[in-house]
Amino acid sequence: MQESQSIILTSLMISWGVITAFLAALVIYRGTLSSKEDDQIFIDAAEQNYYQEQQLIIARVSRLTTPIIALSVISGLLLLTSAGIWVYRGLTAI
Repeated sequence: MQESQSIILTSLMISWGVITAFLAALVIYRGTLSSKEDDQIFIDAAEQNYYQEQQLIIARVSRLTTPIIALSVISGLLLLTSAGIWVYRGLTAI
């Protein structure tokens, strides 16, 4: 029983690490995109392509919001589950 809990805890922690690393990469990517986004742009007809680039950047940033929230929730749940198993193992070992 102790060995199966150890395997479960190890696999949960590895999963948490992978999910959290992917989450960090998405947050960094979103920050990179956001730095290229302008709050206000004043363009004339000749600079219409600049406006389209800004719209694409805004669309990418908006699409990243849902996966970031989902990965944050999954990461938190994995961490809480791992902590719960770790505490349970500590209490039952006494």
